[in-house]
Amino acid sequence: MIPIVELSRIMASGFVPLSCDCSVNPEGFLTIRVFEPESGRVDLLLTGVSPQGLDSIRAISNLIGELRTELKAGRRGFAAFG
Repeated sequence: MIPIVELSRIMASGFVPLSCDCSVNPEGFLTIRVFEPESGRVDLLLTGVSPQGLDSIRAISNLIGELRTELKAGRRGFAAFG
């Protein structure tokens, strides 16, 4: 997996003008939160995301594309993506 700092930077660039935070829990799974920066309103929250396969810019870009599709569909959150 790409280091979490780099992953967060790449993910954030894919959701502008929204903001995106990524964190790793003690079990090694990701939490991804996409939110409106001024109000703090969370538009998408994912927990338990496996970092397996997120080892390239292409893989992360594919994930961003999938998550943007979820946002457009109006889904606000789900767990264990990927």
